[in-house]
Amino acid sequence: MAMVVKNNMSAVNTLNTLNKNQSELSKSLQKVSSGMKINSAGDDASGMAISERMRVQIRALDQDDNNTKNGSALLRTAEGAVQSTIEILKTLKEKAINAANDTNTDEDRRLIQKEVDKLIDQIDENALTTYNGKYLIDGTKNGLVVGESGAGTQTSFTNMSLATNTNGLTQLVRLKRRDGNDVGIDSNDTLTASWVKNGVTYTGTLSPIGTGTVTNMISLITSQHATFHSTGADVGVDEYGRTVYTPDNQPALTIRARNDGVDGQVTAITFAVTDKEGKMRNEVNAVLDDFRETVRAQNPSPDNSLVLQTGTKSNQAVKVGFTDMRSVALGLQSADGAGWNHVMPTPTPPVTIDVVGSGPKIQVTTKEAANAAINAFQNALIRATDQAVAIGAVQNRLGFTSSNLVVASENVQASESTIRDADMAKEMTAYTKHNVLTQSAQAMLAQANQNSSAVLSLLQ
Repeated sequence: MAMVVKNNMSAVNTLNTLNKNQSELSKSLQKVSSGMKINSAGDDASGMAISERMRVQIRALDQDDNNTKNGSALLRTAEGAVQSTIEILKTLKEKAINAANDTNTDEDRRLIQKEVDKLIDQIDENALTTYNGKYLIDGTKNGLVVGESGAGTQTSFTNMSLATNTNGLTQLVRLKRRDGNDVGIDSNDTLTASWVKNGVTYTGTLSPIGTGTVTNMISLITSQHATFHSTGADVGVDEYGRTVYTPDNQPALTIRARNDGVDGQVTAITFAVTDKEGKMRNEVNAVLDDFRETVRAQNPSPDNSLVLQTGTKSNQAVKVGFTDMRSVALGLQSADGAGWNHVMPTPTPPVTIDVVGSGPKIQVTTKEAANAAINAFQNALIRATDQAVAIGAVQNRLGFTSSNLVVASENVQASESTIRDADMAKEMTAYTKHNVLTQSAQAMLAQANQNSSAVLSLLQ
């Protein structure tokens, strides 16, 4: 190389190399100090874009997990209120069974009634349970209720213990059980029906049974309150307007409330047969009194279900609705608190109708009223238990959802770490290399500058 003084190319080349080494050293230092191999878009443009999307997803998944935990806390609050109502209903049934026993005097039953009234009031207190200011089980968070005509659902009671060929013209003395054996009703027996509507307990009596038919039996319940529905597999219409069928899809005898909604509901239906001496025909009653509520009466309602956002995209959510757990909705008292208005429903002869519990809360002040109340409390208990089961099912779902979200967040974070996190051992090796090269370039630059001064010896 020629000896020149104006352009020291050795020094220029060494300086360029020094600058490159210092730039790489700066990048390595940034990666080592931050712990990330992508600190700016210039490090890896596509990798940074992918990493940022993953970070957004991780934060969304973590928030979804928080949502599920908050939702679970809300459900536990509702479950606690429903469970308390279940315990009250257990006590109420116990009190009704006690009041049905004739070892009690009228005064004893009045005392039991006072306790029943207070317990029913507590059910309404439970229904006012709130979470974060939201009422949960007072009916305001109910799901969609339409029913058959848009006016809500009607109470249905179905007997699946009678033979499948039972119809309205079947004589009571010829009734058969589901297994084909005779029920065992005698023409001299007396048939009594008890039912509860708006907290008032009514009884209807057919004595003697004679040649009475299934239609006559159902007519014991005044048609103003409930009527014969069907002897087929359909038992009514649910809240969504869909036909409800028996669990085994076999024909069964169904009685249905005349009117829609809570105000028209019949809380319980009880049939009892006694012989001509007044003794209870327990073997007959076990079959004839097996009318179970298959459709619950509900008022029409828009879909006010709570929505728990559990996904990273819109409309990825879990909906949960709470049915009305107030005493009125459970059929334990009248909505207006008025009780019996002393207007007797018109019976169809030879049926006679009497009022044995005047309301407005369901009565246990007489033996007949207490017997009807047993079934009423049992039906209310089933309704409350169904709500507890529904809440528990959503809680389980949220538990699985939370587990899934945690795993998803963990895996996305692992992927994001692979893209963005620095391999510290590798980066420290690169840092050391660039540090050594930088020091070497600095030394060589000094040498290159020394070489230019050698030209001065030629000018002496």
